[in-house]
Amino acid sequence: MKSEPPPVLVSACLAGWPCRFDGTTKMIPEIRDLVLRGKALPVCPEKLGGLPMPRPPAEIQGGDGRDVLEGRARVVNREGMDVTPAFTAGARATLELARRHGIRIAILKERSPSCGSTAIYDGSFSGQTRSGQGVTAALLRSHGVKVFNEETWKRAAPYL
Repeated sequence: MKSEPPPVLVSACLAGWPCRFDGTTKMIPEIRDLVLRGKALPVCPEKLGGLPMPRPPAEIQGGDGRDVLEGRARVVNREGMDVTPAFTAGARATLELARRHGIRIAILKERSPSCGSTAIYDGSFSGQTRSGQGVTAALLRSHGVKVFNEETWKRAAPYL
């Protein structure tokens, strides 16, 4: 008997949960369907890290998610508050969920300071992006989780 593959981890905002910093969603119907069919586990690292919703937008300054995890960069919100501890706590909680459920694939929200997989905002709050990954994406990758985003997620099909 073939066993079911472990579920995929998905950014909750892509599955329709209104958990983005501004209280909105970026729902993709196919990703929501994965959740509704029990094939994906929605997660919001920022909520897991204890941040409220809505909340001021935050961006990584001084590097990317890997640099944040190594203490060389920080996550700061538009009001100037260092929210790095919440972002690292949310990343660790997300990794723990992935481990507990045997998850090896994640589909995360691009450009997010938590979930960005190839691009994040540049830290200037000007709307400009740069290459890099968010804190959660970096931590998951460092533990062998394959990370996709809403633009590349269909490449994960062979793993689903």
